[in-house]
Amino acid sequence: MTPLCRSVLYVPAANARAMAKAGTLPCDGIIYDLEDAVAPGHKGAARDALAAGIVAGAGKLRLVRINALATEWGRADAAAVAGLEVAGVLLPKVASGGDVEAAAALLPGRALWAMIETPAGVLAAAEIAAHPAVAGLVMGTNDLAHDLGAAPGAGRAELAVALQTGLLAARAAGILALDGVFTALDDAEGLAAECAEGRRLGFDGKTVIHPGQIAAANAAFAPTEAECDLARRQIAAHEAALARGQGVAVVDGRIVENLHVAAARDRLRRAEAIRAREGMER
Repeated sequence: MTPLCRSVLYVPAANARAMAKAGTLPCDGIIYDLEDAVAPGHKGAARDALAAGIVAGAGKLRLVRINALATEWGRADAAAVAGLEVAGVLLPKVASGGDVEAAAALLPGRALWAMIETPAGVLAAAEIAAHPAVAGLVMGTNDLAHDLGAAPGAGRAELAVALQTGLLAARAAGILALDGVFTALDDAEGLAAECAEGRRLGFDGKTVIHPGQIAAANAAFAPTEAECDLARRQIAAHEAALARGQGVAVVDGRIVENLHVAAARDRLRRAEAIRAREGMER
C-alpha cells in the first residue's frame, strides 16, 4: 500500500502564515515552494523563512520544491534544504536522469521527487523514475501544456499521453505519482471531474493550490463505502472458494482472482489509514 497522498498542497515558502496554517489543514501532504510561488526578489527571504515555517502537521508528507539547479537560486536552495526534516526535495523541470544525478550529488541521501513538466521530461520519464534517489513523480500539467502549445480542455485529452507516460514510469519504478494542479479555483465541478479522472488513471493523489481544493481531492482518492463493501465480499468469497479447493470466485457476476483480492486488501488498508489520519487531525 502506498502512503497517503490524496491531496498535496503547494504552500509559498515566503508566506509564514500560510505555512503555519498548512499543518492544520486536512491535506495528506505539503509542498513548501521556493520556486513558482515565490517572486525572484523574495527567493532569499523565502529560503531563510523555510526552516522556521515547516510544521509537523500530523504525519503529513512534507516536501520542499527548490528552484532548478540551472537557475541562480537552485544551488543555494539545495544547500538550505539539505538539513531540513522533510520527506524529500522536489526538483522542477527535470529533463533527464542526469538532472537527478546532479541534484543527488548536492543532496546525498535525500529522497528526491521529480516534476515531469516538459516534453523532454515526459520522454525521459522512465529514466528519471528509475534513478535510485527518486521517490516520486509529480506531473506539472500547466507548464507542460504551455510547452506543447496545447489548449487544455475537459478530460485533458491533449495531455493523455504525457499523463499516462509519467504514471507508467512511476509504476515501473515502484514509486509514487501525483497528478497536476487544477487552476480554476471557482470551478468545483471541473475540479471534482479532474480528481476523478486522476484516480481512474491510477495516480496516488493530486497536487492542489488552495485549501478549498483539499476536500475534493481527498474524496476522489479515498475508497468509498461501496468499494470497501465490495472488497470485503470479494475477500470472503475468494477465501470460501479456496476452502472448496477452487482458485476463483464470482462476486456480482465478476470473476475474483488473487490479484483482485490483493487490490481489495489494499483498498481496506487504505480506508483504515484514512480513518486513522482523520482521527489524528480531530
